[in-house]
Amino acid sequence: MTIEKDLKGSELTVTVTGRVDTATSPKLEAALEESLSDVSSLVFDFKKLEYISSAGLRVLLSAQKKLQAACGRMVVKNVGETINEIFFITGFSEILTVE
Repeated sequence: MTIEKDLKGSELTVTVTGRVDTATSPKLEAALEESLSDVSSLVFDFKKLEYISSAGLRVLLSAQKKLQAACGRMVVKNVGETINEIFFITGFSEILTVE
């Protein structure tokens, strides 16, 4: 898994490539924790994401809760068919803002 971060003002775009699973989700969580303090808008770009496990979903949910507590907004963009299916099956399509 690779993570690219692009901060423009108070909007952080995080592009994730590869797989977010039990082994890699701590890396994503750490990358977010160090970057969310001054962010009011978080955009995940999942164009190159191949798979996300329940551990990865937990990281997304945690990030969303942190942003909502600070009156921020989180959006997930460029979701492929496989990830979209995972979001649908787990109910995350109803929890997350997916564009």
